[in-house]
Amino acid sequence: MSLKAASEKGSDTTTDDFNTPEDKALVRKIDLRYTSSLANRAFIFPLTFVISLIPILTLLYLLSFLDRYVFFPWNATHPLLGSACIPPEYNTSLALYFIAYVIFEVPANRFDPQIWLPTITLLWGIVSVGQGLVKNKAGLFGIRFLLGVAEAGLFPGTIYVFSVYYRRRERSWRVAIFFGGAALAGAFGGILAFAIGKMDGVGGRKGWEWIFILEGILTVAISLLAYFIVPTWSHKAKFLTESERKRLLERLNADSDAGLIESFEWVYVRQALTDHLVWGYAFLFHGFSFVLYSLSLFLPTIITGLGFASWQAQLMTVPPNSLAALSIWGTVWLSSRVDRRAPFIIGAAGIAIIGLAKALAIVYFTAGAQYVGTLFAAAGVYTGNALLLSWPGENVSAQTKRAVAVAMQITIGDIGAVSGVLVYRPSLSGHRFRKPHIIAIGYLVFAILVTVYLSTWMRRENRRRDLVLSQSKDEYEAPSAEDRQRLGDRHPHYRYVI
Repeated sequence: MSLKAASEKGSDTTTDDFNTPEDKALVRKIDLRYTSSLANRAFIFPLTFVISLIPILTLLYLLSFLDRYVFFPWNATHPLLGSACIPPEYNTSLALYFIAYVIFEVPANRFDPQIWLPTITLLWGIVSVGQGLVKNKAGLFGIRFLLGVAEAGLFPGTIYVFSVYYRRRERSWRVAIFFGGAALAGAFGGILAFAIGKMDGVGGRKGWEWIFILEGILTVAISLLAYFIVPTWSHKAKFLTESERKRLLERLNADSDAGLIESFEWVYVRQALTDHLVWGYAFLFHGFSFVLYSLSLFLPTIITGLGFASWQAQLMTVPPNSLAALSIWGTVWLSSRVDRRAPFIIGAAGIAIIGLAKALAIVYFTAGAQYVGTLFAAAGVYTGNALLLSWPGENVSAQTKRAVAVAMQITIGDIGAVSGVLVYRPSLSGHRFRKPHIIAIGYLVFAILVTVYLSTWMRRENRRRDLVLSQSKDEYEAPSAEDRQRLGDRHPHYRYVI
């Protein structure tokens, strides 16, 4: 492969593109199906599970997001959020969740995913049940903080799993499917809350109590199944044959460091903390995160402010979130085909800005047009997030540095979420949240500027490395595993995905 071709594909130079029919079959096996036998004395017959990597991880993320969506629609009928807890304190309960998410993000990245991911799912399922049992504001604030603690490790942990099973250009599409679970949770959340809320009085409990109890029980049940489905590290993957595992590590080693077995060293942590690109990815998500969580959590209120009834607003959250899911999958598929990220992130931010402008009634003044604005805003914000969240996983090496980079992106990004849930408060809800919407547009403009900086710097660096290697006597010499691990994304053969 030529140096130019390597640069265009955003990978190290190699003589094997690892795109044979056998490789495609291997990737499909990782994606969709393998079998695992469970033999236990408790069972008379062995049980065989059909296991899917992408669907189970997406389902776990959908469950985590579902809680965020069903928490809001019932704030008006929640006794702790009605008379005893004034609306600003509802914003406080949301902020506490994200503060815990930020604090406990980084330490959650280096555990065996086969145990770690199902365990934290089990814990947040139990905490979710507890949300339906709280009796006072202190309990509410405490349980929301614990929920943030429990859920913090899911996203960075999953992104890291993708990085040790897929080549760099294969990851963005998988992250898009995974992140699409958030949009699907929004589509189902309003319907679910509306339906379960009809159980008001059953068993002597309120409808809002049943929402959290049933959702928590469902999460606990799926977490127990996840122990038998979520995979371990790629070099120990039992669902692959020896030859398949060897081929997987070969294709990962040719593309990045993902096939190497790397021990933890603080030098890689220091590399992440001192890399301006890592901080750029984090600030990029910060810009989008403010709008993502503000829109997703306050969409029912925004729609209610357009003149629709509360129950209508819950059901009217379905189209924006459904469109967002379709936009994520379609746009990221196209982005993967052309192997470019920055133009699509900028375009997504632009569409979201147009949507927020419509919601502001800057261009149109009817309630219908403003509702259309929420469709544009949701599609743009969710799509941009799906693209940017895969970027550090594609462009950061070595393994520990990448793990820290992904966690830093979520940690710093979710500080934007804390800001968002505090800005969208009753005192600033006048004129249909005009001031918060203007602030959200400012955050998206900031995200566009960060994207331009990242893409410009990486494009120039790719060209510089091409020039250096073209003038070198060892022009076509492949980098050794030791050099690739030591230098990571700073190696002259390494190319950034732009």
